[in-house]
Amino acid sequence: MPKISVVVLAYRSAETIREFVDQLIGSLEGCEPDWEIILVGNYLKGQDDRTPEVVRSIAENNEKIVAITQEKEGMMGWDMKTGLAAARGETIAVIDGDGQMPYEDVVRVYRKMKEDQCDLAKTFRVRRDDGVYRKILSQTYNFIFKLLFPGLRCGDMNSKPKIMTRAVYQRMDLRSNGWFIDAEIMIQARRFKLAIAEIPTSFQRIDYRPSFIKPLVTLDFLANLLWSRITECQWWFKP
Repeated sequence: MPKISVVVLAYRSAETIREFVDQLIGSLEGCEPDWEIILVGNYLKGQDDRTPEVVRSIAENNEKIVAITQEKEGMMGWDMKTGLAAARGETIAVIDGDGQMPYEDVVRVYRKMKEDQCDLAKTFRVRRDDGVYRKILSQTYNFIFKLLFPGLRCGDMNSKPKIMTRAVYQRMDLRSNGWFIDAEIMIQARRFKLAIAEIPTSFQRIDYRPSFIKPLVTLDFLANLLWSRITECQWWFKP
């Protein structure tokens, strides 16, 4: 059982994931040599996507790296769940591998988690370089989240990396197959009254592919938030 498993979501990253993994390995070796990386390179049938081939080649050259390359049955949430299910570590981190979230943050958040001895640690974005539209969208979404789920002292629900203990992961019941899974993690963290720590980070802009977050995804976020608020009530009546 490694000390930390890092689940890297590499959807449509192709060759760019190589540099991210190399940098992540160097960062981990300087902090926690007992690590493993779960590279999630799932794909949509019919798409011209070299990511599965790339992540398999990376894993072939390092026994501490596991490649997952399945035909997708969902989007980001489904990818994250397949990666989390394969992780063996005492603590489990998840981060996007597209470079928007700095690889160094895995170690920074891991150290914060150890220092504070908390159940879950994450980043919150104090700077965003991906445009005014995304910034306003994120601020609005987080405002609505806090309105519907008060008491959770976190600044940015969708920010990664998120790192949790294995006990916390095994307690969670993650069901979302889409983009809502980050919020689902935080809703359950609130429900279980977990000790949570946060550190600030910067969110980078990428130009090699368009954003996966479309206007309809925003509506889906809001619908899921409202439905989660309704269904959350049932937990207060369970023994």
